[in-house]
Amino acid sequence: MRSDTSIILQTATRLLVPLLLLSSIFLLLRGHNEPGGGFIAGLVASSAFALHLFAFDASSTKKLMKVESQLLMGVGLLLALLSGLLGMLLHGQPFLTSQWWTLYVPGIGELSLSTPLLFDIGVYLVVIGVVSTIMLSLDKVEE
Repeated sequence: MRSDTSIILQTATRLLVPLLLLSSIFLLLRGHNEPGGGFIAGLVASSAFALHLFAFDASSTKKLMKVESQLLMGVGLLLALLSGLLGMLLHGQPFLTSQWWTLYVPGIGELSLSTPLLFDIGVYLVVIGVVSTIMLSLDKVEE
């Protein structure tokens, strides 16, 4: 924990990080029909991790993330690629042709899943990975 940051910033960070992460998931899931999507949601989530980095230190931020940022980038790229390939592999359609499925979930009802959602999740993970890698790298340079 950094000794040069204020207790007010650290306390506010503990309250704001969960709210920012929940807001990013909301933006991610509504992005198909209204403003939002994977990119802006990833930036909001990254800002939560950047705020935590400013208030605390790189090791506690890495613990909060629970996964390496380079892994997030790789998994995100694979999900985005997979979303484009599904139409080609399943139906012989052009790359990035949207595919939709409807599932019935007991207690919830019908749930629509799609390749645009998979693509947005991939973009979300890539943006978090890239911004977090940059932020953590800058913190190392500062030392």
